[in-house]
Amino acid sequence: MNFFDRLHDRIRTVDSVVSVGLDPDQSRIPDHLHEHDLPRWAFNRRIIDATHEHAAVFKPNAAFYEDPDGWRALEETVAYAHGKGVPVLLDAKRADIGNTTRQYARLLETVDAITVNPYMGRDSLQPFLANEEAGVFVLCRTSNPGGADLQDLELETGESVYERVAALADLWNENDNVGLVVGATQPEELEDLREQVPDLPFLVPGIGAQGGDAEAAIEYGLADGVGLVNSSRGIIFAGEDRGEEFATASGQAAKRLKKRLNQYRDE
Repeated sequence: MNFFDRLHDRIRTVDSVVSVGLDPDQSRIPDHLHEHDLPRWAFNRRIIDATHEHAAVFKPNAAFYEDPDGWRALEETVAYAHGKGVPVLLDAKRADIGNTTRQYARLLETVDAITVNPYMGRDSLQPFLANEEAGVFVLCRTSNPGGADLQDLELETGESVYERVAALADLWNENDNVGLVVGATQPEELEDLREQVPDLPFLVPGIGAQGGDAEAAIEYGLADGVGLVNSSRGIIFAGEDRGEEFATASGQAAKRLKKRLNQYRDE
C-alpha cells in the first residue's frame, strides 16, 4: 500500500483528517520538561499520548529539530508515533540536485511522507517521487502573506506560478504518491486548484493560529475523502498556561478541531 492508501485507512479508523503539527518551540515547552534529557521528546510524547486518537498524521517540522539533541528527539518521536499507529509527515521542504537530493530523500526511510520545494524542478524531486510507498507533498500555494511575491506572478500562458506548480505536480504523479500544500487562508484559490487537479490530496495549513477557512479546507482539500488539515500551535500550545496539565488541553483542542472539520465532511 502506498502512503495515500494507508492515509485513507487511517482517516477512516479515527474519523479524522487532522494533522497535528509537532513543532516543539523550546521557549514554549513547559518548564518542568526542561529537566529531561530531551525536553522536545518529552513534550512530544505527551502530546502524542493526548492527541493520537484524533490525528490522521503527526507532522513534525524539521526546523525545530536541526541540532544533535533535536534529531535524537525527532527519531524518538517518529518511532513513538508509529507505535501508536499514526503516520508521520516530515515538514522539511527539501529539494536539491544530484547526490544532495538523493541524501535528502533518505529521510523517507524513517518517515511516511515529506514536504518538498519545487523551485528547482523535477530532477530535484525525482528521488522523492520515485519512492512509491512514500507521500510527497509539493509546496504550491502557501498560507504566509509573502507567498504572493512569487506564487501569484503571472506567466505568459496566463496562469500563475502556483497554478503551473499544481499542473506539474499532477504530471509528476506517476506513482500516485503526490499531494499539494495549499494554504487555507485563500479559500477561492483552494477551490480553483481543486478544479484544476481533482485527484491530488491537499495538505492544508493555516487552520488554527493563522485563522484559515475550515469549511473550504474540507470542501476543496480532500480528494475522494483523502487529505489533511493541519494545526500546530493551536493544538500543541493550547495548554501553555496549564503547567503539567498542558497535554490534556492539547487533546481537547485536537478533538475540537476534528469535530469542527467533521461537520463539513459529513455534509
